[in-house]
Amino acid sequence: MKQPILQALKERVLILDGAMGTMLQERGLKPGQSPEELNLLLPEVVAGVHREYLAAGADIIVTNTFGGSREKLSHFGLKERVAEINAAAVRIAREVAGETAYVGASIGPTGRFVEPVGDLSFDEMADIFREQATALVSAGADLITLETFLDIKEIRAALIAIREIAPEIPVIAMLTFDDNGRSVLGTPPEAAAITLEAAGADIIGSNCGLGVEGMYEVLVAMRRVTRLPLICQANAGLPLLQDGVTVFPASPEEMVRYHDRLLELGVRIIGGCCGTTPRHIRAMKDALAGKDQTCRPVGPDKGTLFLSSRTGFVALGGGQPVAIIGERINPTGKKAFAAELQEGKVSYIRREAMEQAAAGAHLLDVNVGAPGIDEPAAMEQAVFCVTGAVQLPLVLDSSSPAALERGLKAADGKVLVNSVSGEEKSLGRVLPLVKKYGAAVIGLTLDEQGIPESADQRLAVAERIVAAAARQGITAGNVVADCLTLTVSAEQKRAMESLRAVRLVKERLGLNTVLGVSNISFGLPARPVISSSFFAMAIAAGLDAAIINPKEQPMMDAYRSAMVLLNRDVNAAAYIEAYKGAGAAAQAPAPSEPPKDIRGRLAAAIIGGDREGIESLVGEALSEGLDPLAISNEGLIPGLEEVGRRFEKNQVFLPQVMRSAETMQAAFTRLKQELAGAAMESKGRILMATVEGDIHDIGKNIVCTLLENHGFEVIDLGKNVPADRIVAEALEQKADAVGLSALMTTTMAEMENVLNRLRDAGVKTFTMVGGAVVTKEYADRIGADLYAKDAMEAVARIKELLCKG
Repeated sequence: MKQPILQALKERVLILDGAMGTMLQERGLKPGQSPEELNLLLPEVVAGVHREYLAAGADIIVTNTFGGSREKLSHFGLKERVAEINAAAVRIAREVAGETAYVGASIGPTGRFVEPVGDLSFDEMADIFREQATALVSAGADLITLETFLDIKEIRAALIAIREIAPEIPVIAMLTFDDNGRSVLGTPPEAAAITLEAAGADIIGSNCGLGVEGMYEVLVAMRRVTRLPLICQANAGLPLLQDGVTVFPASPEEMVRYHDRLLELGVRIIGGCCGTTPRHIRAMKDALAGKDQTCRPVGPDKGTLFLSSRTGFVALGGGQPVAIIGERINPTGKKAFAAELQEGKVSYIRREAMEQAAAGAHLLDVNVGAPGIDEPAAMEQAVFCVTGAVQLPLVLDSSSPAALERGLKAADGKVLVNSVSGEEKSLGRVLPLVKKYGAAVIGLTLDEQGIPESADQRLAVAERIVAAAARQGITAGNVVADCLTLTVSAEQKRAMESLRAVRLVKERLGLNTVLGVSNISFGLPARPVISSSFFAMAIAAGLDAAIINPKEQPMMDAYRSAMVLLNRDVNAAAYIEAYKGAGAAAQAPAPSEPPKDIRGRLAAAIIGGDREGIESLVGEALSEGLDPLAISNEGLIPGLEEVGRRFEKNQVFLPQVMRSAETMQAAFTRLKQELAGAAMESKGRILMATVEGDIHDIGKNIVCTLLENHGFEVIDLGKNVPADRIVAEALEQKADAVGLSALMTTTMAEMENVLNRLRDAGVKTFTMVGGAVVTKEYADRIGADLYAKDAMEAVARIKELLCKG
């Protein structure tokens, strides 16, 4: 009988099988046919692929269910057969594997994004995965492997759904990364690892997208923030097209060159993705022979808590610099913000998020608890707003479990919940949410009797919170103790007791600590003087995080100088960066003022994705006498072009680009009202399509949106479009350019067919190709006029092309 797989991984490295799709194509899978349907139609063919990999030495056989969700199967009229198809796949793999190998149940992405980037809610996405996972687990899979995901929010939803129906089944979770070291939506490996571990993955890593060299660098980055076992499932190099056939050039020998380094890194599963064959798998297995495969703990300090957003991450504790939690997104004492919340607006939230990030905050506290509002809905809206504006991880601040859960669903990464107390009611309501959604939590050291007088009593409350968290499966490392700051104007003798409690909690329990530092000075004049002094004292006492207003200069002065003096700012690099050019006054430069000119304000609104405020700005510009064309060309377009420049520099990522595009669309809608129905001048007519046999259209849809917002007229034919229709529409619509997309190596060859058909039909138009598997070399070989590696480049190239034309 086989060992449980997680136990086996402690003793040896396991080999996972190779590509399934290309093997099925060689055995009769037709273009445009569902690979998963073969589990029902040709089970012996699927079993034959499994046997070849098993004979080659694979320890894990992966089911033919990558596209087995109802969302994917619906493209083939099979969405009602999810349970049947997935169960059949597990049965086929199980019969082949016997007691020799483990059966890993494959789940791939849906091809859609979770809101606000996409149109599916978190609950809808989770339900799709819950259905497929239920079928796979019920059929007897040994483990589940989530593979080739592009969106951290989608794979997080999948993990949470799986853990609801199968808390104990081992789960592998893998994201796909580009050669720039990030996913399509901008997630770096570190943020991915933090989020995947928090959501319940047992083994994490990457597959597809890169060869073993690039994947090794991704895994090195992951190892900095996790101690989990890693998996490497690389492609056999990057695809090439030779004689009309897609070829992955890496030989079996090339794919094992990194074995020693992978083992040192703590990679416990090695497998193959696109282009790998039984020969590659045999080479991987043979290369392990004679090597020490002992699992040695590697990874970050256990005392460090990592938190993440979609595009960034923060380390808290473990000797890291004190984490600054910006406190300004809170309606308490802010009438204007409270009024905005009641009106469903987010301008204040966006502005404060961006200003606090610029001032030096590492995390942002989000509190929307104002009277008379729908707090769960407001929390969701606030989380969407903040994550679209900045890259900082979040602290969700609410006493309402419903609001916390809505915010946890809306979040992209691992967040910090603010907070739970030692009260039984609080522990019972908050901790299950923290566990389910993979968060960390602030533990307030108070209980039913209120705030304890002494540090020892607060320590006792912290111990009870840690014990309650452990019963929910939450480790002590995910509890941050708040020893509570009391206002010194009312309880002067207790200020030092808070600092003593910080020391005790760290010494006795090893917990990271946080304080709402600004509370110390409430009711006193010149509050920053008292607050900054107390802040420095708290840091010296061992504080790991502080909830403050980062826009208060004395607070940040105290923070930066303390980090230097405590040797947490190596070579005073951050201090020097903050104060360079400040002179003897030692004052950090003031943040730049927002533009006053209406053109600059329009551009800034596009850059910041201020969809809510753009219409009033357009109205203001019109009242100042600017005509619609000037507003577009001198305000809106420059803003979108700046977004493009920042995207190229990895300063913003696809979600922010899409938010800016939506803001641009809102501006154009307002301008069209002014033109009384007359169309704005088009920069060209573009026909877009995903080629026949390919049902993926996320990238193409993004290109369409951005082209429209740059002033082009776009005719989107959708996905799986036959060449005949593309040619006919190009002629009928008199298109200036035709853009073709393909995500699969098996369909990229169709692009050449389409281009040849366009030429044969005498269609005189520029052509553009792109997609995950398409390269510049391939585009040149088939005679395309241009190639674009991503949506922003597609817009820039088509603008350049048509201007020259």
